[in-house]
Amino acid sequence: MTAVDVFFYLLSAIAVVAGWRVFRTDSMVRASFFLLTSFLTVGGIALLLAAPYLGAAVLFMMAVEMMVMALFMVMFMMNPAGLNPMNMVHQSRFAIGAGVVAGVSLAVLALVVRFPRHPVEPSADLISRLGHELLGDSMLIFESAGVAIVATMVCTVVLSSASGRYGNATSGSRPPGLEPGGEPAGRRPDSDDDADGGDDE
Repeated sequence: MTAVDVFFYLLSAIAVVAGWRVFRTDSMVRASFFLLTSFLTVGGIALLLAAPYLGAAVLFMMAVEMMVMALFMVMFMMNPAGLNPMNMVHQSRFAIGAGVVAGVSLAVLALVVRFPRHPVEPSADLISRLGHELLGDSMLIFESAGVAIVATMVCTVVLSSASGRYGNATSGSRPPGLEPGGEPAGRRPDSDDDADGGDDE
């Protein structure tokens, strides 16, 4: 067994466990990071299988996508920061049945179907050819989308910070409790002075 085999089995195990934890955790933000971990390990597996373009695309695209998703959950969810316990599984029987059917079908296809083989010259510049094929007529669109994603991430971080336009964004606020009628979750104003906006004139 080579080092590549060891890393393949290790990354495969991490991908499966992280994917399972997506549906077992009780937080949307934690689920996002578990899903990110699963995607990153799948990208690593693609790199081990000599598919550098596919692996790099999965690593970069999924990392950005999951980070944006987590930031938006922290910013917009009524559940403080998406960290309070909540049910992450709906229609569990249907989901289990669909998962079993899909898994068995993919396993049968992988074992039974004879995939075509098209040998390629070792000296062929496959990544360059694939890049020109995918982005040759759409480079401006992809570049614009990248700038929009970066701007979205920056704006999300700014808007979700504690420092608002007119002072501390948490002044006078009271987050909902972890339980009905219980102690509020998350940050609370440090003193009564913060609740009136900090002006003592």
